Amino acid sequence: MVNYKFNEGVLLEEIQQYIDSTYDQHYSNNKLQATEVIMDNGHGEGFCLGNVSKYAQRYGKKGNNSEDFRKDLMKIIHYGVLALYNHDREQESIDT
Repeated sequence: MVNYKFNEGVLLEEIQQYIDSTYDQHYSNNKLQATEVIMDNGHGEGFCLGNVSKYAQRYGKKGNNSEDFRKDLMKIIHYGVLALYNHDREQESIDT
C-alpha cells in the first residue's frame, strides 16, 4: 500500500466517481456520445486538449463557490484522461 502524501488515493476515487456520474447525464443516453463521434472523425486530440484549456482558463471565474471551481478541475482531469485514451488509440493504430 502506498502512503500518499497529497491525498491522491482519495482524490483518484473521487475522480472515478465524477467520471462515472457523467455516464448518467442526459447527453450520454444516445448510442454514441458526441466525444466518440469527434474521436472517430480524427479530431479527438484537439477536442480534448481544447476542453482542458477552456476549463483551465475559466477556473475561478465561472460560478461563485469553491464547488464550482472544483468541478472545473474535475473536467480538466476528465478531458485529460480522454486525451490519454485518444493518444493510446492513435498510437496503437500507428504501431499496428
